[in-house]
Amino acid sequence: MNERARERAGAGQVCGVRVAQRFSRVERSATVALLETVQRLRREGVAVLDLSGGEPDFTTPDAVIAETVTALEGGDTHYTPSRGLPELLGVIGEKLATENGVHVDPATGIVVTPSAKQALFTALMTVLDPGDEVIVPTPAWVSYPAMAGLIGARAVPAELRAEDGFRLSRQLLESRLTDRTRAVVVNTPANPTGHVLDEAEAAQIVAFAMKHDLVLIVDEIYEKIVYDGHRHLSLASLPGAAERTLTVNGFSKAYAMTGWRLGYLAGPEPLIAQALKVQEHTVSCAASFVQRGGVAALTRAADDVTAMLKEYTIRRELTVTALNALPGVTCTYPEGAFYAFADIRGTGLTSAGFAQVLLERAAVTVAPGSAFGAAGEGYVRLSFAASRDVLEGAGARLAGLAGEWPEG
Repeated sequence: MNERARERAGAGQVCGVRVAQRFSRVERSATVALLETVQRLRREGVAVLDLSGGEPDFTTPDAVIAETVTALEGGDTHYTPSRGLPELLGVIGEKLATENGVHVDPATGIVVTPSAKQALFTALMTVLDPGDEVIVPTPAWVSYPAMAGLIGARAVPAELRAEDGFRLSRQLLESRLTDRTRAVVVNTPANPTGHVLDEAEAAQIVAFAMKHDLVLIVDEIYEKIVYDGHRHLSLASLPGAAERTLTVNGFSKAYAMTGWRLGYLAGPEPLIAQALKVQEHTVSCAASFVQRGGVAALTRAADDVTAMLKEYTIRRELTVTALNALPGVTCTYPEGAFYAFADIRGTGLTSAGFAQVLLERAAVTVAPGSAFGAAGEGYVRLSFAASRDVLEGAGARLAGLAGEWPEG
């Protein structure tokens, strides 16, 4: 068998046509698949209560909508610079400096992207080559390892433990280091666990990265959603971290702008200069009028964010209380984000089995912990970004299941 034939034999086939081998390492998004299941069941007339997704039910702040409408009516519908509108770059730079202690030149240290997800993929594309490794603490958002796989790199899981509060230690990081390690992904506040990075933990992560000359890719999309006096800490603000940290953020979660698809990547100029090439040769730029809305979000929507956080706090209480009332289920209060990560090991079910029981018997959808990596097995993630009515309805349905867990 010649080299070309061996290549064909090892590659995937779609309708007899060769597809790239990278897809053998990547599955579809489990959370997107759940959303599609919910939509299908609702079309079929099933009154599903969806607690599986990460989408705020709030309306986008009025100031953001008004600014965007004005931009559209004014004909602001054309290309912008690939880096982003100067006005938006300026307010992002100011926000990073005043709120996060992160100092970058807005003209060279930021790229505005069509979604934080795109910013993450751009960051990984910037620092990883095929065959490289990136350490990903797990349980983790489903797309981190998939993105690495699409690049041809490998995500190495660093399994966190609930008994340790899902905290990341330098010892754990050192145990996952190889000569192929190039970066570490950190998510704070974390999806799905709700853990918020503390100062001691952050110092260990930065010390590890500095010792081994690694890049830190830090996903801060939930930064404004924290509870009980916890404080969001940006890794790039720590001594020695700025020169090796790419900070990812966006507008979807804090400002209820999921459909607007707006995010940004910030970091040292040498890395951002390369990230800009990814932007220029893929998406070109974020939508012009959406960027105008981003300016309004950062400058005129603080009260809306405060109101949403107040409501999330109430919903968190409803959700955790309902879960802890179920036999075999325990749930601690998340420190940040809007997910409850419930321990269901006492039910005798797997996470996928528990989710299936809830769907079949109560028409309630949750995300099985196994979707977030092997370390998530024995847990399920419930989103309290849904309305109070939905959460209370789901709680009543779950209460009706109490004591009815099937065996196995």
